[in-house]
Amino acid sequence: MGFGVFIHRSDSIYDDSPAERYQFPGQYLRRVQACIGDWIVYYEPSKVRETRGYFAVAMIHSVIPDISQPGMHIAMIEPGSYLDFVNPVPFKGPDGLVELGVLNELGRISGRAQSAVRPLSATDFNRIVMLGLDDSEAELPRIGNALEFSDIHSGQAPFIFDETRERVTLVTSRIARDRAFRRLILGAYDKRCAITGLKLINGGGRAEVDAAHIRPVEANGPDIVSNGIALSGTAHWMFDRGLISLSDDLEVLISRQVNDIDSVRAFINPTGRACTPPFMHKRERPHPHFLQWHREHCFKG
Repeated sequence: MGFGVFIHRSDSIYDDSPAERYQFPGQYLRRVQACIGDWIVYYEPSKVRETRGYFAVAMIHSVIPDISQPGMHIAMIEPGSYLDFVNPVPFKGPDGLVELGVLNELGRISGRAQSAVRPLSATDFNRIVMLGLDDSEAELPRIGNALEFSDIHSGQAPFIFDETRERVTLVTSRIARDRAFRRLILGAYDKRCAITGLKLINGGGRAEVDAAHIRPVEANGPDIVSNGIALSGTAHWMFDRGLISLSDDLEVLISRQVNDIDSVRAFINPTGRACTPPFMHKRERPHPHFLQWHREHCFKG
């Protein structure tokens, strides 16, 4: 087992779904197999417009042949392991390269940096994750006991950990993942409820909005922005209980089991569709794959 870097482009020609599978040619088979049971970091090349650099982490569950395309294989992602970085990490930061393993013996960038799949040292993995999930300016949950977070955020550097013993504590802790997911969703939606369109900030400066999973974690829903939506408390309650849902084009659907449909319609923003900020990237919008799951398994149509 070992860590790795997988290159993925948002405009990829491969049949990729980063939170679920990664398609690759046979030339990288041994490198990918070496990562089975361990963690990889996704990287988007600098040639991609608005590149995210290192943008997510996931665990490789298994590798299977792609029966639809001879010579191709698929790395299956461990359900629930994928996590978008709160802070995309550039290939080169203020202090130089983040991934030192791409340097040759002369200290120059080697051809390894161009490989779609490459091994990653524990030190480089820890450095990238530490930068990607730094929550020094975290949005704390709107409700809940703040004491439950004391084990990962005590006012000291929260993500400095023993490489050999706790190197993946951050990406396996549900508390840490929930914190990161909340920051991601609130950032994507500008702290505004997608159903009502309201952006309410309480007296403490915290947004009165929840980060909701479309496909729940309990049903193997990944911690990816396209599986999330910002909802006020009431909208979140209705969404989780299937009283409202979304079509693929984000039209708000109302269940026939709602007992006061006029009030619910008045509750929804005037467009009748989920509000998405104009600056939201296409990859961050609710994905039809997750919306379909919600309509089929939660929505009481």
